[in-house]
Amino acid sequence: MKKTLNVFQFYKANQAFVYRLIEGLGKAVWMVLETFACIFKLEINCKSTIEQMVEVGWRSTPIVILTSFFTGMVLALQVGNATSNLFNEPVYVGTVTGFSMVIELGPVLTSIVVNGRVGAAITAELGTMKVTEQLDALYTLGTSPVKYLAVSRFLACFFMLPILTVISNIVGIYGGLILSTSTWGLSTYTYLSQSLDFMTVRTFIHGFIKSFFFALIMVIVACYKGFNTENGAEGVGKAVTGSVMTSIVLILVTDYFLTTLLVALRIK
Repeated sequence: MKKTLNVFQFYKANQAFVYRLIEGLGKAVWMVLETFACIFKLEINCKSTIEQMVEVGWRSTPIVILTSFFTGMVLALQVGNATSNLFNEPVYVGTVTGFSMVIELGPVLTSIVVNGRVGAAITAELGTMKVTEQLDALYTLGTSPVKYLAVSRFLACFFMLPILTVISNIVGIYGGLILSTSTWGLSTYTYLSQSLDFMTVRTFIHGFIKSFFFALIMVIVACYKGFNTENGAEGVGKAVTGSVMTSIVLILVTDYFLTTLLVALRIK
């Protein structure tokens, strides 16, 4: 009885927050369902989708390469230092660097970096259209903003983020190779054999599967925040900040549960 009373008191004290949360979840689910309905009906603007793929994929490639290259170098440096202290020589540098990039750091870092660039841009663009009543104009013309604006962005993020993740994995392993050969004196053959000999197809699939989920999280949050922006220019800024922070938190939380599930399914 006491526990029931405490729950009721919590609900009364946070009633407005609970209502906003339920309303937000409902709007997000409805937007996702409408988007997938348009995709399954093949109501896709091919030109806009290609433009978004170029924006998400090609124009994000330099920052992804830069980030993953130095991440691989840092991993190789840290692993080499740690194993040198333990065994008096750097061992398993390629193995740890390769597995860390492919399983975790590749998909997670790529998602966060792309989210900071693309997710913020999507929210800002849609949010500006909302506060300047351009979305209302689309409704007036009988065009669904979700069909016109969200579908192409969903497809672009869903297909391009996994490709960027693969690029990140390769560049990260290469960055570790550069540092290992120059600092620790490992041969290219030794490093690559350490990186690849213990990996299986499941190892690559593990990180590849994660990238699809991270892409959906990023684009759903970005579009939702953009479509529901209020209060003019100030609201756009708050929407962008909220979009980036929410996506990062959800990506990291989802990463844990996905890892648990994939390990349970022996996809590792």
